[in-house]
Amino acid sequence: MENTIAIYGAYGHTGKFIVAELYKQGYPLILSGRDHEKLTLLNQDYPKAILKAADIQDPASLDTAFSKAKIVINCAGPFLDTADPIIQSALRLGIHYIDLTAEQKSVLDIFEQFSNPAKLAEILVIPAAAFYGGLGDLLSTAITQDWDQIDEINLYIGLDSWHPTKGTRLTGDRNHYTRLTLKDGLLQDLQPGASLEWDFKNPIGIKEVVALPLSEIITISRHLKVGNINTYLSQNSLDDLRNAATPEPKPTDHKNRSSQHFCLEVTATKENIKRTIIAQGQDIYAVTAPLVVETVNRILSGKAKKTGVTTIGEVFDAADFLKSLKEDDITISAIEESKLN
Repeated sequence: MENTIAIYGAYGHTGKFIVAELYKQGYPLILSGRDHEKLTLLNQDYPKAILKAADIQDPASLDTAFSKAKIVINCAGPFLDTADPIIQSALRLGIHYIDLTAEQKSVLDIFEQFSNPAKLAEILVIPAAAFYGGLGDLLSTAITQDWDQIDEINLYIGLDSWHPTKGTRLTGDRNHYTRLTLKDGLLQDLQPGASLEWDFKNPIGIKEVVALPLSEIITISRHLKVGNINTYLSQNSLDDLRNAATPEPKPTDHKNRSSQHFCLEVTATKENIKRTIIAQGQDIYAVTAPLVVETVNRILSGKAKKTGVTTIGEVFDAADFLKSLKEDDITISAIEESKLN
């Protein structure tokens, strides 16, 4: 059972993508979550996997579920509720922890509560290793790796649609905290602002975008010396998310991805220099799987630069991480540099 990976919330929408990718790469798996019936159903596709039902309200059940694992991946939101008990279990067992949170408060709480314990235990605790949080962190780090100081980082997220999962809706209902942005080097409450238009090129095109900071504000600001960070999300996708009638994502290809397309464009400025990088792909939930599995690969191959609470942009070589991703999962542009007028 060497290099066994435990996945909590394995039967959830994003969890299934992660389980499939880990299985394809040959990892022994522990499938976990609260619902034994859903685990049993999932086990039909992965008969060699171990099933371990566990509840975040029962610490002993978590310890039993994860005791043979090297890493536990928490795919069960809202992470405001699940992260703490699962990290506590990881600390007791001395194993690494990864999650997928887009919730700013969850990432802040993890850094505040677990930085010292995780460092003392010599384990990695990596929140937000997903499309929201992790991908923007990697892109921002890659284009500024030779800058000791950054004036501003802007992230523009364009989706041609957003069909949210049940987990996304549950998290939205639970996450009632004020959104934070980084201004003049300090986390501050997001202030109302005007929308603007951004050209995401084909297939998404020109979209109205609005300020909507997510977990990447926290992950990036934790390790890059930057004055201001702003995240903008296309208004059409936000309208989909806020519409209770919007259906859940439906599989459309052999990887069970939905037809949704995304574009994440990151710009960074320092004095009169501007750099840009663009990531494009299909299905924001599905693309989280290669990000998480590459994180697992790098932890187990000894490529982490430190232990304790950290981010994928900080703990790994960001440019090399991005290069390792397959074009069928995500395409990453070359870095473009220009001078500001």
